[in-house]
Amino acid sequence: MVEKLFDALSQLEQVEAIALGGSRAGTAYDANSDYDVYLYCTAPVSEEVRREILSQYCSIMEIGNHFWEYEDNCTLNNGVDIDILYRNLDDFTKDVASVVESFQAHNGYTTCMWHNLLTCKIIYDRDGRLHDAKSRFDVPYPAGLKQTIIDRNMKLLHHSMPAYDHQIEKAVGRNDRVSINHRVAAFMESYFDILFAVNELTHPGEKRLVSLCRKQCSILPDNFEDNLNRLFDNLFTSPQEVSRDISVLIEELEKVIR
Repeated sequence: MVEKLFDALSQLEQVEAIALGGSRAGTAYDANSDYDVYLYCTAPVSEEVRREILSQYCSIMEIGNHFWEYEDNCTLNNGVDIDILYRNLDDFTKDVASVVESFQAHNGYTTCMWHNLLTCKIIYDRDGRLHDAKSRFDVPYPAGLKQTIIDRNMKLLHHSMPAYDHQIEKAVGRNDRVSINHRVAAFMESYFDILFAVNELTHPGEKRLVSLCRKQCSILPDNFEDNLNRLFDNLFTSPQEVSRDISVLIEELEKVIR
């Protein structure tokens, strides 16, 4: 059924490439794993056309969601969810180049789109341009990118006036648990961005980060998992301890960077 859907989508004149991402792009998936599908288009495909095609294969459809990327979120007739994201390949390539070739760091998740490109499974590539993009960015991790990610995100963690540790300390002092949770989440984005950069690994996204770090990172802070677990335990039971937990995470991370 999915192969037939891919074939139908590839017949659209605007579609130049189709790629599969997430667990379905590798081997670590089961029958219930979602499909993350990326359609690289030279021009928009109308919602009417997409609805007509998807209605043949999907029991539930939300067409044209735009909470993150522009996408259709559906459930296939067999009950498995499928997310179809629409991209322009030139724009996507430009964004990846800004990271890999121009060393522009973000506030967390810097190399996620690079990871997405390198790990995707190409289903259809009319003119070979998606293959070309994968080849272009299949390069060793740039030392300049590594340093800019560390510099920018360490400033966010600790070394600037609006750093997350200061904001968390203020929120703890006010017993503002919503703000504590919000700032700790932002702290984690930068924390893991630094860890993957230190290990010269592309960032895989927001899921299973601790287990992925255990498997893939040769360099980790001392007591990495224990310190994270202590923070998350205290986050909901003893928020007054959160500032101390954050300080420990920063201290151990700085040792790794040095």
